[in-house]
Amino acid sequence: MADAKPKTSPKAIKFLFGGLAGMGATVFVQPLDLVKNRMQLSGQGTKAREYKTSFHALFSILRNEGVGGIYTGLSAGLLRQATYTTTRLGIYTILFEKMTGADGRPPNFFLKALIGMTAGATGAFVGTPAEVALIRMTADGRLPADQRRGYTNVFNALARITKEEGVTTLWRGCVPTMARAVVVNAAQLASYSQSKQALLDSGYFGDDILCHFCASMISGLVTTAASMPVDIVKTRIQNMRMIDGKPEYKNGLEVLLKVVRNEGFFSLWKGFTPYYARLGPHTVLTFIFLEQMNRLYKTYVLDR
Repeated sequence: MADAKPKTSPKAIKFLFGGLAGMGATVFVQPLDLVKNRMQLSGQGTKAREYKTSFHALFSILRNEGVGGIYTGLSAGLLRQATYTTTRLGIYTILFEKMTGADGRPPNFFLKALIGMTAGATGAFVGTPAEVALIRMTADGRLPADQRRGYTNVFNALARITKEEGVTTLWRGCVPTMARAVVVNAAQLASYSQSKQALLDSGYFGDDILCHFCASMISGLVTTAASMPVDIVKTRIQNMRMIDGKPEYKNGLEVLLKVVRNEGFFSLWKGFTPYYARLGPHTVLTFIFLEQMNRLYKTYVLDR
């Protein structure tokens, strides 16, 4: 008699846990997101820098805005994870299952990469309104008091943006946001699997949390370098104001050209340190929370 098929979590639970895991990780890395966004907006249009380093930015925020200041925009960060991560995981799972052969053979690496990029781009589109709110909320503290938008939370931000600037503004910068998601997913998939395999082949690592962490950090370095120019375009477009009824930038290419011309080529990687420091730990923390939630669900629901 064939073995009974093991019980698995319903799809809705998988998506829910994916979103919750991303939100849990965001609580820990939100200060790094804040510093990264501030660094990308500093010295806009000039070679002069508002912050010399990421640590200078962090200490300036703590000094001027207090400990609570480093968690500015947390509600938007959480909503971004709830929308982006849940959608990305849901699309990825559905497409992965559709591409799996009748014999249970998983899709090849190329198809996995394609599925990951498609899921990432779709998730990024759904998560763009929360991303716009996050960029604006984290940027607010660097502005003079009379120029601050003063959003109280992400829902207040979304409501005011819709009322004051129109609903389409919620998807401002969705093209570079989706482009970044495609680059991140492609770079992460390739570099993480290669790094993990190289570490295992070295004989110094087992397939455990230490190996996953190290592979994530190596992968994060590659992913950060590849995706930051797209990320700075996204940040500048989503934070831009209207000048005499016209947007500050016409498109992403104009942002790139202006940054290179006015601030220098390497300004495309402004905020590299906090972006990199966020990417690896966020991935690892997400997987840790996800594994724990799956374990508890199996123990207290599936195995009962």
